[in-house]
Amino acid sequence: MIPSLIRRSAVLLSVLALPLSGCAGSADREAEQGQPQAKAEAAPVELTFYTYGNTLTNTEFEQFFAAPVRQAHPHITLKRITPPPETTPEELLSSGTLPDLIYTSDGSYTRFTTLGAVEDLNGLVQKHGFDLSRLKPVLTESIRSYSGKGELVALPFSHNLSILYYNKDIFDKFGVPYPPAEGLTWDQALELGKQLTRSEDGIRYIGIDPGGPAQVARSLSLPLIDPQSGRAALQSAGWSKVFSTLKQAYEIPGFVGPEGKFSYDKDTFMKDQTLAMRVSYLANMIGPLEELRKEGRELNWDLAPPPYYEEPKVSGSIHSLLISKHSRHKDEAFAVIATALGDEVQRKAARNGRVPSIHKPELQQEYGADIEVLQGKNLGSVFKVEPRQVTSPSEYDAEAGKWLTKAAEDLALNGTDVNTVLRKAQEGAGKEIEALRRNK
Repeated sequence: MIPSLIRRSAVLLSVLALPLSGCAGSADREAEQGQPQAKAEAAPVELTFYTYGNTLTNTEFEQFFAAPVRQAHPHITLKRITPPPETTPEELLSSGTLPDLIYTSDGSYTRFTTLGAVEDLNGLVQKHGFDLSRLKPVLTESIRSYSGKGELVALPFSHNLSILYYNKDIFDKFGVPYPPAEGLTWDQALELGKQLTRSEDGIRYIGIDPGGPAQVARSLSLPLIDPQSGRAALQSAGWSKVFSTLKQAYEIPGFVGPEGKFSYDKDTFMKDQTLAMRVSYLANMIGPLEELRKEGRELNWDLAPPPYYEEPKVSGSIHSLLISKHSRHKDEAFAVIATALGDEVQRKAARNGRVPSIHKPELQQEYGADIEVLQGKNLGSVFKVEPRQVTSPSEYDAEAGKWLTKAAEDLALNGTDVNTVLRKAQEGAGKEIEALRRNK
């Protein structure tokens, strides 16, 4: 949580000031494509690699990072740090375990920068001649928005986009047409979901799970904290629109369950198979759907573009690579990033269900080619909606987001109106943030 993060910053910064152990100095030659290259007789270097918040299987780690680096830079070995799942970044760093590379998403940038754990990559980009124009502008511009000083806190490995998953059997059962390939507005998606929310033969079916405030808000890229005033910004017209959409969903007869259930997860979609449509990320569902296929469990499903408002634009999550500010091997760590952003690895990532970060439209044609569960699916849906730039973050986003979650619960279970739940969220978040500021 951000509060504990702030209180412990001084302790953590003192730990981070300790040098990392390791072998050899930085490489001093550069490849034509911006990858630092070692001299022929370079001594071995072991780099530690920490994953936080993102799904990255050991197979993917080997496929996207370890093996390509061994081939391109034989003197560099990547060692993955795998702390217990409940371990926080604060606990990991304060224990003296200081990774060279951090693999995380844009939602965690502020957490790591507050800890003083992130290197500004501008210098390394310039030093090694890395061509940033190869990357999709929406990703680099989004990353730069996380610093008011023009710092480049990360480089993007892939773009985790939102998508609409749907169960074809439920649509067929009730004679409802599938979501169209061109996509749906939120109003249209909810109307479709209304037709599919019903009970039959003792089974309760839910037409659509919109995914909660944060998921719906990706259609508008809304800030939680006003960047000018530093105050919570939860009573804006945009958040009112998001909560009006949620209210429409919650008021569909049968949507809220008899025990107050109003949020439906991937198990409801994949295992129970009683959720007709689910809005979620690509990385959240594709791996589990492939595992389901391997287990021999049948699910007749497909993809459609994610719902949107007036414009067909929805923001995603940026799966990123960061370098530790206190790594003794920043050049070698940058070589790892440059290798991961090379054409070969990015093509491999695309074929395995990751949306590449490099600007190569032809890779869209290969998307998902090596994943069995995606064969025959409407993969064009992944690229139908334009990605939005993410909003500028704040160190108090977690506090504001917590109050939005409470507001959604109040909306769903108590029938409170949109204006009231947002006013209460604004007041609650404001008081909590002010208290945190006083205690800094």
